[in-house]
Amino acid sequence: MHLGHLRLRDFRNFRRLDADFGPGFHVLLGRNAQGKTNLLEAVHLLATLRSFRGVGSAAMVRHGQPGWFVGGRVVATASHAIKLYWSKNERRLTLDDQPIRKLTDYLGTLRTVAFCTEDLQLIKGAGRGRRRFLDFLLTQTLPTYLPLLQNYTRAVRSRNALLKKRPIDEATLESFTHEMVKLGNEIMTRRRTLLPELGPRITAAHARIAPDGEELSVEYQPRVKEDFAAELHRMRDRERALGSTLLGPHRDELSLQLNHKPAADFASEGQKRTLAISLKLAQAEHLAATHGAPPILLIDDVMGELDAPRRQAFLPLLNQCTQGRGQVFMTCTEQNWPEELGEELQKWEVTDGELKR
Repeated sequence: MHLGHLRLRDFRNFRRLDADFGPGFHVLLGRNAQGKTNLLEAVHLLATLRSFRGVGSAAMVRHGQPGWFVGGRVVATASHAIKLYWSKNERRLTLDDQPIRKLTDYLGTLRTVAFCTEDLQLIKGAGRGRRRFLDFLLTQTLPTYLPLLQNYTRAVRSRNALLKKRPIDEATLESFTHEMVKLGNEIMTRRRTLLPELGPRITAAHARIAPDGEELSVEYQPRVKEDFAAELHRMRDRERALGSTLLGPHRDELSLQLNHKPAADFASEGQKRTLAISLKLAQAEHLAATHGAPPILLIDDVMGELDAPRRQAFLPLLNQCTQGRGQVFMTCTEQNWPEELGEELQKWEVTDGELKR
């Protein structure tokens, strides 16, 4: 799978862009604030319909314009045309000129894994980010997971609304509780099934990048210990007092221990960056193993945040991802790639919202 063509109109600082890309390793060179990250963001947006910067669609409109357009041609076993338009008054998403009405009919058309500065929050941020990491990977590999997660989220929100009302409608609350327990058990089962495959990939990626002597352990820690319904019942009084659902997969954790200590509290910034990269490399390897083809890797200037040994250990892994007609896009402010990749790199210059070879 690779992105064969990218088209932008009024997206970030790009007024107009049409660019063709082949498989392989693409390096986007340029000074800061020229638009390199914006290009990666556009590719990731085509794959996930979200920005990896965590911003809304309005923030991606070029100054003074009503909306933006991002389009692309994906080349896999077949070729697909994607068109995505956003304005305050209109949203359009089409695949091969047919409107998309359900996300499950679209997700998977293009698969990407983004490496960016925001990834540090996977390690030092709240558990929500690590849950989203697991859920996003399951969404990319199990077609039934997204509807399951959406239905569970709706049940929790409805239940929370009932817990805040006085008097509480006990019959309706019981109905939503039953639905939440049923869906929650399915979510935890899917997460438990994922970890025996994903965990070893994370620790193996970390072992390749990190210096000798750094030991990583990865563990899925569900908040529910044995019986979801029974444990929920024991929290009945606390939930009513707080007006919130206190138990369930929306409170789960992905534990990352470095040298037997919580990485969020004891790891250095360099170690946290290495851990974040390990999670993303494992994500890419899991997608490749599941679908038989690597995802597109989007690497936003993370090389400068790694010391030389970690950088040299990381980049050969990227080269492996370009084998078999894979594709990598990496932004740089200086030429800091391994010399052995020099002849295979496709170099692009990004200057003030314009791209050229």
